[in-house]
Amino acid sequence: MKRLASSPSTRSRRGFTLTEVLLVLAILGVIAAMVIPNLIGRQKDAYIRQTKVSIQALEQTANQYAIDHEGEMPKDINTLMSPGQDSTGKSIAPYLQKPPRDAWNIPLNYEFPSGKTADKPAIWSCGPDKANNDGSGDDINNWSQQ
Repeated sequence: MKRLASSPSTRSRRGFTLTEVLLVLAILGVIAAMVIPNLIGRQKDAYIRQTKVSIQALEQTANQYAIDHEGEMPKDINTLMSPGQDSTGKSIAPYLQKPPRDAWNIPLNYEFPSGKTADKPAIWSCGPDKANNDGSGDDINNWSQQ
C-alpha cells in the first residue's frame, strides 16, 4: 500500500504562530492596565487599617488594666508587660507579652497622662513616613477622627 502524502489540512498543528502569541500578550497588557491602577495604594490603606486596630487593641488592654486596678491607667507600656497584683492583692499575669507595633513594625507610642486626651492614654503611630514628628500629617492616633 502506498502511503498518501499528508496535506496541510490533515497535518496536526504544532505550536503557536507569532500572531497568536502577540494577540495574547496584547490582551494581557490591556487587563494589566485596568487592574494595576486599582491595586496601587491598597497596601498603604491596609497598613493604616491594621495600625488603627493595633491602637484600639492597646487602648482596650489599658482599659482592662484600669478595671483591675480601681480605675488607675497604666503609666507606660512596661507596666502592661510586667506581672503584678490587682487591687485585691491577687497576682496578675502581664497584659502584654511584647511591645505592640504598627504595621510598619515600629513600636506604638503610649503616653498617660497626656495633653491630647483627658481620661484615656494617648496612643499613636508615626504612620507611613515612619518619622517620629508628631503632627506630620500621616500619624495615626486615638484622639483625632481620621
